[in-house]
This record gives sequence, structure tokens and C-alpha cells, in this order.
Amino acid sequence: MRQARLGRSETRISAIGMGCATLGREIDEQMSCRILDYAVELGIIFFDTAESYGGGNARAYRRGHLGADDVREVSGEMHSSERILGRWIASRGCRDAVTICTKVDGGNAPENITRAARDCSQRLGVDQIDVFMLHAPDEQVPIDESLDALHAEVTAGRVGVIGCSNFSGAQLREALDASRRLDLARFEVIESIYNMAHREVETDIFPVCTEQDMSFIAYSPLGAGFLTGKYTPDRGNLPTGTRFDVIPGHCDVYFSDEGFRTVDQLRKESERLGLSMAYLAGAWVTRNQHVDCTLFGARTCEHLDNAIAAWKSGL
Repeated sequence: MRQARLGRSETRISAIGMGCATLGREIDEQMSCRILDYAVELGIIFFDTAESYGGGNARAYRRGHLGADDVREVSGEMHSSERILGRWIASRGCRDAVTICTKVDGGNAPENITRAARDCSQRLGVDQIDVFMLHAPDEQVPIDESLDALHAEVTAGRVGVIGCSNFSGAQLREALDASRRLDLARFEVIESIYNMAHREVETDIFPVCTEQDMSFIAYSPLGAGFLTGKYTPDRGNLPTGTRFDVIPGHCDVYFSDEGFRTVDQLRKESERLGLSMAYLAGAWVTRNQHVDCTLFGARTCEHLDNAIAAWKSGL
């Protein structure tokens, strides 16, 4: 598996990363550990999680915005992705062999960043978070304040590299300018949605990454399963247990006339070539020279086999 430096740092990532949102949400801990073990066997060293990923978190999401008292009534372990990943690292003794990324949720205020760095590291069972990201922009908090808090975590050694997820090109430039102006740690990586149905980053983010020597990580190469052709426009008929069933908000992202036209075109190409839609969608992303790492979620080991096959198609 090809590895590369993350931005200008010495932190290493693999060309294929494992998105860990499924851990404890769509698969139990036993299956999670089996897939994590298999990922390492395949040469995957980059594991991406967030404090918002988990079985309990997903159930709470489906019920709406719940308060702390309500969450205790929801079955499933809160923050299960980080917790399962942490228990797996401890049981396998593989801390030095993997690069772990997690993200802060609940806003980018300095006190929340400090809280998240502490809580995430405890759940993961690590002294230092390799890559710590802002999960989303926060228009209520000046980016200078967020960066100052992140810089403090880097300076203290609790975080290795910082980055962001779901930022626009303009927001990314603003953050990089602030880091340079204030002499603060800068974002070395951005993580964004990128697939055949969502290509906005090609003109918005890729140019910034090239200019600033930043790494780009693509998530949802299969569109959370949308590009495998398993969904119809009928939102009331979502296959049980699928990503869209667990998090119905995915429908708002993909269910459009243009989205289903892309699926139809991909299906025709799949039939013509005799290759699966999942393989073709994955290969389309991994072959892009601007993509340093592509995240694949997995509910089975076979899902990772598809990811590796897609990546090898571009070698």
C-alpha cells in the first residue's frame, strides 16, 4: 500500500483509509475488530473516526436533537466508533503502526476544542491524537480563536497534526491565512466528500491543496452506498440497515434528478464492462491524482477487498 506524508508534516497516511463510522453503529464490536485486523493485513494504516460516530449517536440523531437525559434512554454505546477503535488498538498493541484521525463536534469554540481533545484521546486510549480535525466550519466562532486552541493542543503534544473537514475553499484559505498571520499551527489536510455525484471540490478545494502543499482526503467515494444502485427515489422504501436507513439525512444530499441520472449512467457502464458499480465508483476516486487518501467504510471484509481492487486499478 502506497504511503504519503500528510501535507508538510512527517505523519504518514495510506492511499486507502478506513472510515470508522460503521463501528458500533452498523456492525458490532466483534465484526469491527475482525475488519480492523483485515485492514492492517491489507496495508491500511489510516483510520478515520469522530466523536460523533457511534451506535448511540446515530439512534439519537434519528430521534432528533436530544438532551443528555434523553440520550441515556437510547440503546447503543455513545461514541462507539472511538471506543471500539481504542479497545482494538490496546488489545492488538498496534499504536505505533497506525495513524488515527478524529474530529471535534459541537462547535469550534476554544473551550469545546480543549474538551474534545481530552475526551477523544481518553476514548481512543492514546496520549497523542495523530490528526485532529474540525468536523465542520462554525460561523459563530472566529477561525483565529479555533486555531489558537488547536495550536495549544499541538504545542502541548496532545495533538500531532491539525486539519479540517467540510470547509469550503474560501474558508480553507481564511484559516491558512490566519495561521500564517498569527504564527499558529496550520491545517495540513482537508477531508471532503468526493464522488461521481459530488464533484464540487475539483474547482473549490483542489487548487488550494496544490498551492499550499496540503493533503486531500476523500470520503464517501460510493456516496454512502448511493452509487451502488441500491436506492430508488422513494424515501419511504430505504433498505433496512443501510446507511440511508440509519442516517436518513443522506437522502437530502443525494436524492435528486441529477444524482439518479449519475446512477443510471454508472449502471449502464457497469453492465457494459461487466464490473460492479461499487468497483467503478471507487476506482474513479482513487485514480485522481489530487486525492492522497480515499476513505472506505466497511461492514464486511469484502468491502475492503473492493476498495483495494479499486485502488490497484489505477496503478
